[in-house]
Amino acid sequence: MVLDGRMVSHIRNKELSWLAFNERVLQEASDRSVPLIERLRFLGIYSSNQDEFFRVRVAALHRLVRLGKKGKKLLGSDPKIVIAEVKSTILQQQEVFQKVYEQLLHELSLQGIHLVTELQLSSEQRVFVQDYFRNNVRSQLTPLMLSAKKLFPSLRDKSIYLATKLCSKGRKVDKLSLIEVPTDSVSRFLVLPPVKREQYVVLLEDVVRCNVPEIFSLFKYDFVESHLIKVTRDAELDLDDDVTESYLHKVVKGVKHRKGGSPVRLVYDQNISVDFLEFLKRKLKIRDDDSIVPGGRTHNFKDFIDFPQIGRPTVLASRKKQLSVPAIKDSRGMLRLIRNRDLLLHFPYQSFEEVIALLQEAAIDPKVITIKITLYRVARHSGVVNALVNAARNGKRVTVVVELQARFNEEANVALANKLQDEGVVVIFGVPGLKVHAKIGLIVRKESGRAVRYAFLGTGNFNEDTSIVYSDHCLFTSDRRLTREVAAVFDFFQNNYRVPAFNHLMVAPFGLRRSLIELIEYEIRQAEIGKRAEIDLKLNNLTDPVMIELLYRAADAGVRIRLNIRGMYCVVPHTLEHQNQIQAIAIVDSFLEHSRIYRFHHKGKEKVLLSSGDWMTRNLDRRVEVAFPIYEQKMMCEVMDFFEIQWKDNVKARVLDAELQNHYRKRTGKAVRSQNDLYDYLSSNKPADARKYTKKQLLSKSI
Repeated sequence: MVLDGRMVSHIRNKELSWLAFNERVLQEASDRSVPLIERLRFLGIYSSNQDEFFRVRVAALHRLVRLGKKGKKLLGSDPKIVIAEVKSTILQQQEVFQKVYEQLLHELSLQGIHLVTELQLSSEQRVFVQDYFRNNVRSQLTPLMLSAKKLFPSLRDKSIYLATKLCSKGRKVDKLSLIEVPTDSVSRFLVLPPVKREQYVVLLEDVVRCNVPEIFSLFKYDFVESHLIKVTRDAELDLDDDVTESYLHKVVKGVKHRKGGSPVRLVYDQNISVDFLEFLKRKLKIRDDDSIVPGGRTHNFKDFIDFPQIGRPTVLASRKKQLSVPAIKDSRGMLRLIRNRDLLLHFPYQSFEEVIALLQEAAIDPKVITIKITLYRVARHSGVVNALVNAARNGKRVTVVVELQARFNEEANVALANKLQDEGVVVIFGVPGLKVHAKIGLIVRKESGRAVRYAFLGTGNFNEDTSIVYSDHCLFTSDRRLTREVAAVFDFFQNNYRVPAFNHLMVAPFGLRRSLIELIEYEIRQAEIGKRAEIDLKLNNLTDPVMIELLYRAADAGVRIRLNIRGMYCVVPHTLEHQNQIQAIAIVDSFLEHSRIYRFHHKGKEKVLLSSGDWMTRNLDRRVEVAFPIYEQKMMCEVMDFFEIQWKDNVKARVLDAELQNHYRKRTGKAVRSQNDLYDYLSSNKPADARKYTKKQLLSKSI
């Protein structure tokens, strides 16, 4: 492909690469070494991922199709062909998914857990379900009667509907209805009273199916056809350029517009009658076969993430207790501790409560005058937000940068912004034309007549809900080189026309790409003169064509490159002369690998950074991201031990090869499951079996 007038080597299609990632999630559901309920949870994660994929990526492909030649140019290939490949891949995965689901149901039944339909209920269970329906479900239902002449109702994204046909032998026209299954207000799973040691669960849609005669008691009919359907809509947020309209109002209006976005997928029970399906397609104005996905009896498997935690301990995932940080536990105050030394926390192995504790301490410390933070996604009942509100009430100057365009979190962030403003917090709605994805915070304290800054910088959101399953890092520091530049980032948020110079932080879109290019080119020059040259990267996604081209150049120059990429991986190493110089793995396990680590050998003066940003064009050019160096020697060792332990994984690591076949890495020697080993490493607080760093290697003090 051609980029900025230069020829870029072959790269893999992002969408197909993403589907390979989701296949790795599906593999976890197939893995018999994973506890049964946990395997159901992975089916839910796979389904949730696929829903978002259709809302965002497939919807974007359909928009590119409508652009014609311009769409082909923007994508670099024919979007129609990509859509066809996407559908083919998803249908293949769907077959695997259904087989895995059926196998799981069988294995659960062997363990005394039965997921039953309305047709499998005993008479006692049927009475229980009917009582539950009348007391908890009936009032939440609004059956929508359909006809060829009536205006078709707007179906909600993320919801499931029972498409119901009341059939009579002597009537030419059957009565048609849609019933939204009320999963927003009622649990998707009803646990029935146990029978001896056997446990039974029925899905909410089957509770509704069981009570169809009561719902439609007004009508006469001979039999009922009832099938689950789901519509997925284009999730693009449409924000116009009207400068007279406030940004907040634009986002609110855009979210409302999204709810009526064009359907990009209709998932249906493949046992539905042909005439009923054609009626629904016609009314939904879905003509493109690429948007039609046949499925089984059950949809919206995302709810299976919350499958009831029932059964014997062997079917449940065991969660290890989060580790305390000895230095924090023994300290008389977080700020006092950070003043004397940097701290690096690793979630979820260690608790996110330490971040909340820092903010709570700052909220009541009489010497703290200012608190600033960026918020992208927060917990439903956020201790971070509570601490910020408390700080404002205690007279601190609190500034919060709220990113209103955090995808699918816009409404929650609008409500968050309103709440903070009501409490006297200064709220900044990001930066025009840029999405603020950086995870940074700043506390300013008056000490001995001068302002002293404390900063915290993370690779993931300041969100205690996700911190228990997302693997991330957070640095607490009072190092002036870093705190001064964190303050400069916040100054930019308030004065967008002044872009500061950064010597230590790498900040997108102002210098992160340029700094990374310089570091890669330095490794290339070292390799070309026969010196040791190495690049290690841990990212969620690697898709930017310019950065991939540089990695190709580096590999062909002799730079040893190791990549740990959880998600989209667009590198195609078999196109290289020295393809073995690039090795790549992906790890999918109990925790979601979310942290970003950049490491460059740099002639023995290691450059090790943590970052909020992946190597995607949007992160490097259209978002505010912050990559921050690790200067303290022990911490640099700790970060690279982290990388090395994961690199040795031979249980949950897949090899990212040219075809993205997702083969597990061949096991030689002892089994290494990195997430378990990382827990042990942090709990022992001893050096891991990773490569050792010398003082000379760790001497670098600036980036």
